[in-house]
Amino acid sequence: MKKVLFSSALLLSFIITSVSAQQAPIDKANYGLAARFSPTKLKAMVFSTSVDAHWLKNSTRFWYAYETSEGKTYYIADPARSTKKVLFDNDYMASQVSLLTHDPFDAKHLPIDKIKFIKNETILQFQIKSKLVDEELDEEKEDEEKDMEEKNEQNDNSKKAKKPGKKTFYFEYELATRKLKLLDDYEKPEERPDWANISPDENKVVFARNHNLYWMDKESYALALEDEKDTNIVEHQLTTDGEEYYSYGSGSRGEDNVKKKKNKDKRKSAWILWSPDSRYIALTRNDSREVKDLWVLNNTAKPRPTLETYKYQMPGDKEVSIDELQIINLQSGEGKKINVDRFTDQSVSLLSARRKQRDRDNDYNPRIWLSPGSDKIYFSRTSRDLKRIDLCVVDVESGEVKVLIEERLNTYVDFQSPGLVDDGKELVHWSERDGWAHFYLYDDQGNLKNRITSGPFHCERIVGVDSKNRLLYFTANAKERGEDPYYQHLYRVNLDGTGLKLLNKGNYDHRVSMSDDHTYFVNNYSRVNTNPVSDLMDKQGNRILNLEKADLTQLFSAGYQYPEPYKVKAADGITDIYGVMYKPFDFDSTRLYPIIEYVYPGPQTEAVNKSFSKRMDRLDRLAQFGFVVITIGNRGGHPARSKWYHNYGYGNLRD
Repeated sequence: MKKVLFSSALLLSFIITSVSAQQAPIDKANYGLAARFSPTKLKAMVFSTSVDAHWLKNSTRFWYAYETSEGKTYYIADPARSTKKVLFDNDYMASQVSLLTHDPFDAKHLPIDKIKFIKNETILQFQIKSKLVDEELDEEKEDEEKDMEEKNEQNDNSKKAKKPGKKTFYFEYELATRKLKLLDDYEKPEERPDWANISPDENKVVFARNHNLYWMDKESYALALEDEKDTNIVEHQLTTDGEEYYSYGSGSRGEDNVKKKKNKDKRKSAWILWSPDSRYIALTRNDSREVKDLWVLNNTAKPRPTLETYKYQMPGDKEVSIDELQIINLQSGEGKKINVDRFTDQSVSLLSARRKQRDRDNDYNPRIWLSPGSDKIYFSRTSRDLKRIDLCVVDVESGEVKVLIEERLNTYVDFQSPGLVDDGKELVHWSERDGWAHFYLYDDQGNLKNRITSGPFHCERIVGVDSKNRLLYFTANAKERGEDPYYQHLYRVNLDGTGLKLLNKGNYDHRVSMSDDHTYFVNNYSRVNTNPVSDLMDKQGNRILNLEKADLTQLFSAGYQYPEPYKVKAADGITDIYGVMYKPFDFDSTRLYPIIEYVYPGPQTEAVNKSFSKRMDRLDRLAQFGFVVITIGNRGGHPARSKWYHNYGYGNLRD
């Protein structure tokens, strides 16, 4: 007997259900089943589902934590030796921590945090929060509360008593000897305030105040970390022409009239990019003074309503914001406005360098512009109708702008930051110019050298560029026949376009983390109806180690069942569209169920899950009330297919 049929002629909400006269409809919600899989209860049933690799600085090793129903275990993997071992024995560590702190801990509940490898990766540094109240921290909070009361805060919440702070213990663990040391005199680094944009050499800090730019040296910054109002802090003003809605800083977006007045003279963040040698900063400055106002009224604020006013450009408005590009020499304090004008009402975006995997555990990672040196900056400019994008480079010394690559389409153009080859002597450029997203190789003057990839598949993003061996590592969709085209894979190809190779086979959605030298990668993969698995792979696509498999034992013991992927035709009878169906876990094939279609018609994405998620979003929970919930893609939705598919709704959003 057929239960649910999907019509190939109707895309969205029309579903033909063939049932017999004897089928009884579901007419009562099952609240108990939905509650059984609430977000809170799921936290006690599903733990780690992927390996989050923390690559080390001085080797190709990485560490990760993985949690199951037996607790959390910390591992160190050495790809070169094809080994994986625990960083420490949990029972031993819990015993030693308890002895040193006089706080009880056990192996399955070790709240270790802020792991960092130091001293040539021979010592592990970490912290653990105690159940004890930190008396010093509590005193600081009391002082803060007094200050807030003296300032007569408008918000009643500010007057509520704060929870006492937990005491934090700091440790160093010597890997070779298993010796654990409690750092009684450890001085925790001060948390970087939101306003501080620190230079790569850590000698200067840039920030905004009253819409202008300032900088201070590291000595003054150290004082500011202790007391932001210290009178010994020396600030150097860089600009003088900043004003509201034509600001060098972050502005007041998100602040109501009360907060705006309160924060008027405070230091604020400034979105800037640093040159690698810390000599220059570059920024885009937005002039929104002529743009019309929009308002948000908070009627529930106490003791009286508050109003947020900000600039917002609506479709058809003649008054638009204007982007400028500026470069400032921090040694001389001189700045220059770069002539980037080409399109009416254009937008301008500076391109930043990709961060290294080995730097992810740094206390701070500065934002550096996309160039190995301080002589040039890459940026993009986009026309208001989104049909024209230029990739440009500007000479820092002269201010001369050169267009390297032009992208033109009759619909909107998408753009990705290029990859640099051999310190910028060549560029790997992403483009959808032939109807599919592919990579192209250009020289530093903007001359096309050759295509790198081609064919009816979508290249997603650059994972790495190996200049020495002239290889490009990238992710792509829809290359493997017989798979859901949204499943992502990692590929390698020579920069001349030869030797394309799939590196993580398998009919799954893959997510990767690759070492900075492009030698190894962690491969996390699953589908909505499979258990997540994590493997360690080499650059040839060989599996070195099976790292982990998610522990879903308790989830299935509670009655969980996988959803069901499906594929049907769109209304044209030709285009394949992909969906997932979620049934109640107590599904009865003799009953008739109401069907809910959950749709999110992009165009930046589709509401169709492709891999297993421990969050079990609203679709699973909604189904447990007694519905069959379906999701399905839509032409004009997800960009990870052809440009035709992605732009299907251009000028015709109804379809």
